[in-house]
Amino acid sequence: MCGRFTLRTPAHDLVEVFELLREPELSPRYNIAPTQNVAVIRQDGKSRQLSLIRWGLVPTWSKDPKAGPPLINARSETIATKPSFRTAFKRRRCLIPADGFYEWQKKADAKTKIPHYIRMAKDRAFAFAGLWETWRGTDGSALDSCTIVTTEANDLMHSLHDRMPVILPEESFTQWLDPKNENVPELESLLRPYSAVEMTAFPISTLVNSPRNERPDCILPVSASA
Repeated sequence: MCGRFTLRTPAHDLVEVFELLREPELSPRYNIAPTQNVAVIRQDGKSRQLSLIRWGLVPTWSKDPKAGPPLINARSETIATKPSFRTAFKRRRCLIPADGFYEWQKKADAKTKIPHYIRMAKDRAFAFAGLWETWRGTDGSALDSCTIVTTEANDLMHSLHDRMPVILPEESFTQWLDPKNENVPELESLLRPYSAVEMTAFPISTLVNSPRNERPDCILPVSASA
């Protein structure tokens, strides 16, 4: 599961990490929520292009992009066969830059949920495995949208949730982005839990619960007993 994330890394660092041709114009984001526009990186010929598209994939066959809940996540175990994702998995894969994400831990009373922030131990940018589609309306309008691929939780995440987003290592970026690569077993082999020893997680305040709160305070650690 991945329902909120951050992208606060300076644009010039993103150019280096993702081998972009030009520096994108991005503002720091501390509470990115579904249906908002998010940065995605797609392969255009031999170069990588960053653009902003809607988070919540709209299948090409959908009659109304506003109908039903947004498809913000796609389970790695079924994306090769599920109608909403299978074509995008073969031909329209993307990287979704991030530097942290949020998860809510259920407490024993089943009513309280403690938000946690999860990031790399070295606090660096990384990429979620993503899929994208272009929905076209009968009036000629077009909407690009995306979803984040998820997998089973690693040892760090297990106490928070049984799922986590697929985080791709940098050496697999080219393999994942190549639109000509339709080798399903090869692509599926990339969709595994990221190494827990390279990540960290800590409790934060409930400020993050509202997507209207978009400021650095969202990621400040608090006492687990607070």
